[in-house]
Amino acid sequence: MALPLIELNPIALNARVTSLAVGSEEEPRRTPEGVLRSPQAMDELIERAYRQIFFHAFKADREPGLESRLRRGQISIKQFIRGLLLSDKFRRDFYRCNSNYAVVEQVVGRVLGRPAHGERERIAFSILIAAEGMQSFVDALLDSPEYVDTFGEDEVPYQRSRVLPGRSLGEKPFNQQAPRYSSYWRDISATRAPAGPFSAGSQLERGLRSPTWVDGQPPKLAQTIWLGLAAIGGVELLRILITTAAAMLKTGSLG
Repeated sequence: MALPLIELNPIALNARVTSLAVGSEEEPRRTPEGVLRSPQAMDELIERAYRQIFFHAFKADREPGLESRLRRGQISIKQFIRGLLLSDKFRRDFYRCNSNYAVVEQVVGRVLGRPAHGERERIAFSILIAAEGMQSFVDALLDSPEYVDTFGEDEVPYQRSRVLPGRSLGEKPFNQQAPRYSSYWRDISATRAPAGPFSAGSQLERGLRSPTWVDGQPPKLAQTIWLGLAAIGGVELLRILITTAAAMLKTGSLG
């Protein structure tokens, strides 16, 4: 039986305030209904979507299949955003690097353009992620009345009401408020093997780590052999240094 989403009340007022600012660079660039987007406008829209979801638009992280379907009109902007949130890139670099609470903060900020409504909303969506997975969480946000009423099917999400009347300073951009890695990832990374193409952590992700490893450590026999080889190498290096120093002293005395 699926758990119902916890009821919650909005506490972040900024997202519900109608901004009076006009002509600001932070105003969304909406395309009037019924007007076809030019190829240049579509390029800009795709770039904005990447920056909103990934915080950048690197070539290596792009999704050419999704882009092609969007350009041909097979999917909407909303479906394009869903594809980016469920992509391997997002799962690898954001979802797997944070706790469920941090994932809620990250995705709500990217998709709804506002901070999470306090601890209650973080807990509610964290339970949803744990019970039904990331896809159900993404669908819950994209199909919510808040998203549909604010962005619709063909608008890239943006940070709402960052600049408010009566305030000398607006809110920080969301990508500065919610860094990619939090203290959670730093703490659990300290208990894991060092990262690298030949490290245990990298091999674990690719399924190459031996099943004989226990708690991220190789078998005792392997550790003993490695320490023995390291000791032999150290002794040999010391012997070479002593021999070299003796030869230099002998040469100096002959001179």
